[in-house]
Formats: sequence, structure tokens, C-alpha cells
Amino acid sequence: MNAQAAEKLVPTLTKKDFASDQEVRWCPGCGDYAILNAVQKLVPTLGIPKENFVFISGIGCSSRFPYYMNTYGFHTIHGRAPAFATGVKIANPELSVWVITGDGDSLSIGGNHFIHALRRNININILLFNNRIYGLTKGQYSPTSEQGKKTKSSPYGSLDYPVSATALALSAGASFIGRSYDINATHLQETMQQAAEHEGVSIIEIYQNCNIFNDKTHEPIVSKPTRADHTIELEAGKPMIFGEQSSKGIMLDKGQPKVVNIGEGGVTEKDLLVHDPSNDYQTFMLTQMEYPAFPVPMGVFRKINKTPFEKLVHDQNQAVIEQKGKGDLTKLVTGSDTWTVK
Repeated sequence: MNAQAAEKLVPTLTKKDFASDQEVRWCPGCGDYAILNAVQKLVPTLGIPKENFVFISGIGCSSRFPYYMNTYGFHTIHGRAPAFATGVKIANPELSVWVITGDGDSLSIGGNHFIHALRRNININILLFNNRIYGLTKGQYSPTSEQGKKTKSSPYGSLDYPVSATALALSAGASFIGRSYDINATHLQETMQQAAEHEGVSIIEIYQNCNIFNDKTHEPIVSKPTRADHTIELEAGKPMIFGEQSSKGIMLDKGQPKVVNIGEGGVTEKDLLVHDPSNDYQTFMLTQMEYPAFPVPMGVFRKINKTPFEKLVHDQNQAVIEQKGKGDLTKLVTGSDTWTVK
């Protein structure tokens, strides 16, 4: 069967086909609702059979996500969703596997699993909801909370330096790194679509509001009145321009990024950095750009070609089978390499 014929066999799906019959139980006003809505709108457009989607989560508010998707899925254990997702993808590479996690779930107890899924380049999509707080356990500071954050577990202010999800992803070798935010549905869906079409691991950090325990934590950056001046939307091959009137930009000054006003001091668009998601130096620079010194980058930071892990596993297995033939499990278990313990 050719690809065109197979495509015709995929029924037309809508958002309703991916909404489960479970009551959505997040706090009213939680940013998770917007992300769920964006995902349910996106997946019917990907041309993938509904039965081929799998959503896997760990522990946390975001990790209720699989209950609300009318697909296959697992609600697993704290921080271990990437490990489960790796097993699922290797067992059945045809599946579209999505990991739903939070800043605490993935960057604290799940740090190792997160790192190794990224370095292996397993072809899964990781959506990391970042609200800078532990919401499910009622408001303790998280790995992404700002230094000095006063919470129930840090009444005098957190002393920890916050971790950067995007910088960690780059150092681990993730082949696709992106960032978006909950209240911009169009940008979020566009970023997720690029991630879904990428061959290899994708990680999208999603700035998300917890209106109960950390309300408006991203407000200065993403609120409608200020976002044009405080964020920069990345487009491959386009100069890095931002601002209400598109009057500001980013250029290099002695190897360091610098905010400039276009038209001042002879600066033109030609002097600005042009976004290149395959340039790792530039990607690292983007991971270090933080408010208020810089506009916060949104979009695709890094996108490179690298063979997915599950293909490497499959190819290695086939090569060994061709060389040695199929194995015999019974023969292996009852073979000569056994001993008796007295």
C-alpha cells in the first residue's frame, strides 16, 4: 500500500475525538486547561491514526493529562515518564509518544531520566509545564523557582539557583528544543507541530500559570500589554527583532548578545543576529537570555538532524540477527552458563 492510499484510510478526526469522558479536575483558571485545549486541537491535524497516540505522565498537576486524552496512555510514577516512554517507543516505533511533565517532576526527582531520554534522542515529544512551583503538593519551591522565593518549604526565601530547562536540554544533546506559553494558543500549537514533525526527541518548555500557589509568575513576560517588549519570537532565517513597533533587536557585541534600537547609532536590520536553530553557540546564547535584561526567547531554539535511538536499536538488532540468526530464549536460560548455589 502506498502512502497516499494509507493516508485515505486515516479517518478525519476532530478535537472532540481526543477529549475523554473524564471530568477535568484542575483548579479553575489553571494554565493546564489552555495546554490541553491546544494539544486536543493539534493531534487531529497530524494525520496519525488515533490508536497510535500514547500520552505518558509522571506525578504532578500536569500529570493528570492522560486521563483527559481519549488515547492510550499511562499515569506513571514520579519523574519516570521518560523511561516508560522510551520502552514504549522502542517496542513499537510506529507510535506517536508524548510525555507530559512539570518542572518538579522532570527537573528534580526525574532529572536523570529526563537527561538520558534527551541524549539518546528517542523519538518522543516532551511537554514540560513550567509554573515554577510544586502545585500538587500545595506550593513548595521547585527547581525553576527564582532565588529568594518564599514558600511553605522556604519561608525565608529559597537559596537555590534555578535550573534552566532549555540549557539543560542543550547540554544533554536534545535535537529539538523549544519554548512557548499557555495563553498564546497559536504560537503553542505551531511550536508543538514542529516538534511532532521532528524525527528525534523534542522538548518544549511551556510557561504555565498556577493561579493558586504561584499566580502571575510569568506575567511580566507573557501578559498581552507587555509581551511584545519582553519576548522575542524566533523564526529560522529571520533577524531577531522584537518590540511593540518591531523597533528593537539582538546583535552580537564582542561575542555577547546585546539589545539594540534599530535606527540608532547606525544600526540596521542587517546588523542583527539571524536565527539559526542549527547553530549551537546561538542556541546556548538563547538559553541564557532572561528577563529583565533580555527579551525571553519563544519558539524553536534548536533543530538538528540526528538518527533516533529506536532506529539505531532496530538496525543493530537486525544486523545481529542477520549475522547470528534469531536467538532461542529457552536455550539461553537453560544453557551452560548456569550454576547451583548451595
